[in-house]
Formats: sequence, structure tokens, C-alpha cells
Amino acid sequence: MAKDDGLLSFLSAFPDEISCVEYFEALRWGNKVVSPFDPSSKVYKCSNGKYKCKNTNRYFDVKTGTVFAGTKIKLCKWVFAIFMFLSHKRGVSSCQLARDLGVTQKTAWAMLQKIREFMGALNANVVKDEVEIDETFVGGKNKNRHKDKKVEKSQGRSFKDKKPVFGMLQRDGKLTALVVDNTRADTLKPIIIRYIEENSTIFTDGWDYGDIAEQYNQQSVDHSKHFYGTTRTNSDGKVTMICTNAIENAWSHFKRMIFGTYYQVSKKHLQRYVDEFVFRFNTRGIGEFERFKLYLQCIA
Repeated sequence: MAKDDGLLSFLSAFPDEISCVEYFEALRWGNKVVSPFDPSSKVYKCSNGKYKCKNTNRYFDVKTGTVFAGTKIKLCKWVFAIFMFLSHKRGVSSCQLARDLGVTQKTAWAMLQKIREFMGALNANVVKDEVEIDETFVGGKNKNRHKDKKVEKSQGRSFKDKKPVFGMLQRDGKLTALVVDNTRADTLKPIIIRYIEENSTIFTDGWDYGDIAEQYNQQSVDHSKHFYGTTRTNSDGKVTMICTNAIENAWSHFKRMIFGTYYQVSKKHLQRYVDEFVFRFNTRGIGEFERFKLYLQCIA
């Protein structure tokens, strides 16, 4: 596929169901089909893309054991949905995907949720060296609500109508983000210890994360006093930016994805949308076809 041809190149490479099946089989099994029920078993090729495991006497196809399993949707529609989903910088809505695939909005929504489901496995990166940590709150603003739907004292860090998301971004590296119940130190400190390598330098905005000085070098800027960053130079001449600008920039892109494409998301499914954004953010340095192939390889 030519990198600069976009959708036309994709349609040329995957014109029908057979081409999609052959491509995914090559990614998953290479030159030898392996039974998902017994890897040591001999496999017989059947019709309609089916295979039979000799030892278990069970039938399977290339979708068995993947996020595509158990659905009647053709693989070509799954592959097209994944490409469209990943090639758009801020995602694609279920309404738009339904029109593109010729399915109902309910089916398209279920497909997108399946695609997001696997992305959670890629949102568990251990970060190190210089790490910025921060929280953002998802749930809308009072000023945008109708008068009878306004929630009193719900601005800022209020949890009345918002859900907090905690993020850890390694500078020039990957992001890990999790939906949390609250932003208390006893909630966030265990997450910090789990995902940030010991002896790393952590940059914060002045929020209390508990006693983490023993494991990390903490550098803070106090946003409550309208102080947003400074630079320090050590004896070796290395200049360090003390700020949380990088992760705040990530949050701004995350909210644009929600407001611009999905408009609103439920608290129940918020983590999946966070996983989607983290996958996009962590693969921002590669092209759309590379991102598409990476996702399929991970599934395979």
C-alpha cells in the first residue's frame, strides 16, 4: 500500500473478503495454520475459509480467538472499520461508520467498542526518566448546560458530574492514562508506584500525591498561584523544563477528540475512550498504514 494514497490505496489492497482473510491469516499464522484449540494438532482446510482441528474435532477460522470472533460481520468490514477508525485523527462516530459500512448504528457502535476493547492492553506502559503527571476531568461545563440541568458547585475538581482521568507522560515517550474514582493521594500514589520507574523525576502542578519523595525526585509548579513553569540548569549544563505543559497538551487533544467527534461519553465506557486516545497518542510518530498494521499484528 502506498503511504500517500490513503483510502484509495487501502481499497486497492483489500478489494474483497478473500484478500482480507489471506492478509490476516499471514499476519496471524505465517506459512502454517495453527489450531487455537490445540497448537500441536494437525489442521485440515475446509470450505468457506474454515479449518478443522484434528485433535479436538472443532472447526475454526482466522477470526476465532480474536475480537472478531462470535460475530456475523465479514472480516472485510472489520478491516475497513479499523482502517477508518485509525486513519481519522480524532476517531470516527458510530453514525458515520454505519453509513460507510451499510450497517445499523447499533452494530457500528458495537464494532467500535470491540476495537477499543483491545486497545486497553496497550495502555499499561511503564514510564521512566522525566515524567509529567496530571489529572483531567471529563463531564462538561455548567455554562454549556440548560438552566434546569446545571449542577451547583460542579466546576474545577468536583466529582458531582465529572469523572477524573489520571495520566503519566514520559517526555519524548509514551503516555499511560487511567480513569480513577478520585484524586486523593491514597488513590493516585499506588498507580504512580506501579507505572513510574523508581528514581525517575516527576513533574507535577502542585497537587498532593502523598509522600513519593523516597522513590522519586519531585519537581512542582504551583498553578494555583499562576506559576506555570521555569527552567533549571545543572552543573553539567543540562537545561530542564519544570512544567506539565506536555501532558496538558495531551489532555487538550483528548477533549477535542471527545467534543469534536463523540460529543459526550458515558462514565461506564470512559476508560475505553481513554484507551483509544492513548493508542493514537503513543503511535503519533508513525503513518496511518503503519498504525493500521500494528493494530492488526497485535490482535493476531
